[in-house]
Amino acid sequence: MKLHRLELEGFGPFLDTQAVDFDAFADDGIFLITGRTGAGKSSVLDGVCYALYGGVPRYDGAERRLRSDHCTPDDPTRVTLEFSADGERWRITRSPEFERPKRRGGGTTKEPHRALLEVQTPQGWTGVAARPVDVATRLDEIVGLSQQQFLQVILLAQNRFARFLLAKNDERLTLLRTLFGTRSFEQYTADLDERRKRAQVRLAAEGIEVSTLLDEAERLAAELDGGAPDSEVTSSSGDSPASDDAPRAVADRLAFVVRAVERAAYLVDTLARDRESADAGFDAALTAEREAATLHERQRDRVRVRRELATLEAQSDAVERARDEAAAAAAAEALRATVDAAERAATAVTAAEKRHGTALDRARAVGEGDAGTDDALAARDDELTALLAQAEAARVAEQQLVDADAAVAQATARVQTLERERDALVDGRREVPDLLQTLDERLTTLQGAPDRRQAALAARDEARRRLDAAHQASRLLEQRDQADLSSLVRADDLQRAVDAWTTLLRRRLAGAAAELAHELVDGEPCSVCGSREHPAPAVGGDASVTDEQIAAAEDRKNAAVDADRLASDAARIARDDHALAAARAGGDSVATLTDRLATAETVLASALADVADLEHLQAERARAVEIDVAIAARIESLTADLATARQDAALAQQRGDALRDDVRRARGDFATVTERQNDLRSHRTAVRDLLTARADLVAARAAHLDARTTLDDLVADTSFDDIDAVVGALRPAADRRRLDALVAEHATAIASARQRLFYLELALVDASDEPLDLAPFTAAVRQARESVQQAAAAHAEARTLADRLRGLAQRADAGHSAIAELAEEHAVVARLADTLAGRAPNTRRMTLETFVLAAELEEIVVAANLRLEQMSSGRYRLQHTDALAARGAASGLGLEIMDAFTGQCRPPHSLSGGETFLTSLALALGLAEVVTARAGGIRLDTLFIDEGFGSLDDDTLDLAMRTLDELRQGGRTVGVISHVASMRDQLPAQLQVTATPRGPSVISQDAALLPA
Repeated sequence: MKLHRLELEGFGPFLDTQAVDFDAFADDGIFLITGRTGAGKSSVLDGVCYALYGGVPRYDGAERRLRSDHCTPDDPTRVTLEFSADGERWRITRSPEFERPKRRGGGTTKEPHRALLEVQTPQGWTGVAARPVDVATRLDEIVGLSQQQFLQVILLAQNRFARFLLAKNDERLTLLRTLFGTRSFEQYTADLDERRKRAQVRLAAEGIEVSTLLDEAERLAAELDGGAPDSEVTSSSGDSPASDDAPRAVADRLAFVVRAVERAAYLVDTLARDRESADAGFDAALTAEREAATLHERQRDRVRVRRELATLEAQSDAVERARDEAAAAAAAEALRATVDAAERAATAVTAAEKRHGTALDRARAVGEGDAGTDDALAARDDELTALLAQAEAARVAEQQLVDADAAVAQATARVQTLERERDALVDGRREVPDLLQTLDERLTTLQGAPDRRQAALAARDEARRRLDAAHQASRLLEQRDQADLSSLVRADDLQRAVDAWTTLLRRRLAGAAAELAHELVDGEPCSVCGSREHPAPAVGGDASVTDEQIAAAEDRKNAAVDADRLASDAARIARDDHALAAARAGGDSVATLTDRLATAETVLASALADVADLEHLQAERARAVEIDVAIAARIESLTADLATARQDAALAQQRGDALRDDVRRARGDFATVTERQNDLRSHRTAVRDLLTARADLVAARAAHLDARTTLDDLVADTSFDDIDAVVGALRPAADRRRLDALVAEHATAIASARQRLFYLELALVDASDEPLDLAPFTAAVRQARESVQQAAAAHAEARTLADRLRGLAQRADAGHSAIAELAEEHAVVARLADTLAGRAPNTRRMTLETFVLAAELEEIVVAANLRLEQMSSGRYRLQHTDALAARGAASGLGLEIMDAFTGQCRPPHSLSGGETFLTSLALALGLAEVVTARAGGIRLDTLFIDEGFGSLDDDTLDLAMRTLDELRQGGRTVGVISHVASMRDQLPAQLQVTATPRGPSVISQDAALLPA
């Protein structure tokens, strides 16, 4: 991984966009980041870390601290980093979350965290991911290092690599766990320990369960025996399964429970036999009760049947009379049809005579009653039918005449309507040519109106825009003057504050000798020259200047700087705004532009009126042309329709004249043909009704004579005296069925009662007439049932007790067998869990995760010693130690220093400041190599080291610089942050970070190092 370019805007101490070109330092390989304290040297490295991971180690990821305090609400905050990895060039751009003004209305709104990842292609930069979460995922794949690994192998921030050397075992474990991802081994240990606890809980629970089962079994055994448990076994539910006596006690208790199970089984068999005896007695009692109930019921049936037979025999006379009535009704029913036929014939004669009289009266009323014989009436019917046929043809002609007269009137009216409409259209069309000529003349005068309107609109808009700009320039002029005045005042305040601060500094420097002289003591060395003699100590003049006074003056100076910057920015903005507004106004005054706008609006109003008139006249002329064309077409259509209407009127008149002569002849003396036709139809109807009535009367009289003769003959052959006797014997069908049923049911009931009484008398020959008493049999059955219930309850209770005892014994026996297996499993798991957790029998108190990390630490130490021996001229070597820590602390990740001069090991805390820096640097570089190898062999072409060189003497500094010089081999670039003056001489390639007087910092690179 190699860094190419970094851009910072509104980030940390940087306000305007600052760029760092890392490629410019490629030739030197190592460069110095320099600047005063607080200028923002470390913020350059913060920008690199934030671009890649969205967080800064100094702020623990608090993005709200990343935005520059110099930013105004509208200023952006942005970090852009270009780097190479996986053979491609990438660009990442991030912006943290911050508050900005709302675009509409007052107040602020939160600008979200944004990120954009791009890759360089032949076509340019191409987006890869645009959401922070997606960008983070892709960067994990591309970079291959976590943030913690990046801070240990690329960006060695202030005091971070020394902290690893001086850390305790627990702190070193936390860091190594993050770098090498060994938390899974800690999880293995925790999982195994959890398994140990579960095995212990299961073992204890199994023992408690077995003891509980035995307690319950012994309680049931006591219930079985009707007393306390057997004295040979005492309940010991509190015994632990792990004690020596517990298995023997459990076995004895199990044996006692087994014997109780056997006794319970014997008791169940005994009670089962008692239950069978009770069941047999109950069955015998039930049988006796059923036999007694049967005899009792038969005795009661015999008494009831005797009473029923006596009642039936008393009803015999009435039944005999019903039988005679039914026989007479059956004989008369055979003559019912003939009697009904004779009655219908007589009724038909009466009706025929009535119809004949009515028909004769109707015929006489119309003059047809004297026709005489039937033949004469038939001839008259034929004559009337012929006359009706002739009248029907005349009636059709009469209807056609009405339609013909209506058609003549309609055709005549249409001819008159068409003539009036055509004449009106011809008269109105004569005015159209004059109207079109007038409209054409007015249109000619208004042809240029649209162009004049467009020109007037443009002039009006330009005048209005310039007038608005002139008003704005007038308002901004006063604001510009006020801002300029405020800027001059703030500049004076700043100059006075700087002068006051400078004066205090000069006074402080001038009084420094007097302060040192005041601290001199005779006989003690001077802190400046070391001399023990003080022949002429300086004497102070004016009152000394305190640190509080200088600090207060500096605060006033800084406040004046901020106020001057704000006032200067406000004046610049006001001048720019006024100049822009004046330029938009074109240099004219408000009065001039107001007059110009009024003139333009007047011209525009006139042009708009002309355009409106032009559009109205164009529409009116088009309507006139359309109307003229429509009128001409209508006149032509009306002329054709008029000729057709006149022809239709003539034809209708001809048809009416021809029909009128035929109708006049057919009417005769009647007003209409229909009236004559109705008169003929009434004559013919009367003749036909009279003929029909004569025929019906003759037929009815003949049928009545035949029916009466037949009925007299049939009555003579029966036992009835006359026809009236037959009619009196007739009964409805329902009455006949009722009589037959009554006779049949009575005979059946007597036969059935006699038969049942016969069988009951045979069955009860020896029995008395008094019914048997059932109470003794019922009491015997009730007593037998109670005995059965008691025996069944005792047997069920004993069987339930035996089943529960047997189940408890089986479960207790199975649990007792499982305890041995659980105890063996628990012993194995507990020993392994304690070993991995660093507990006994682990004499090293080293956990599994610590054991794995100790191997990694050994590799780190080997890699670090390659540089430490060279930097310390062979004196120091790092050693990994797994010795036991004091007071039971965690062991396995200890570090110690082998001093070749003494041959003894010493703790890292005994090193001096410079030795600690060299050792920590070597350890950090070794850690970087191992972490890089674990991350897939990632090549690191850029490295940063932040501070620490000030604790080295010149010789040691040279050793450190040679070590850093070796790091740049193979094209690697190393960036160093330091205040050491000699390093500025040794490293000509420098990145300058400078704080401006107004506050924000700027970044500059040596121009000679930048590419042309």
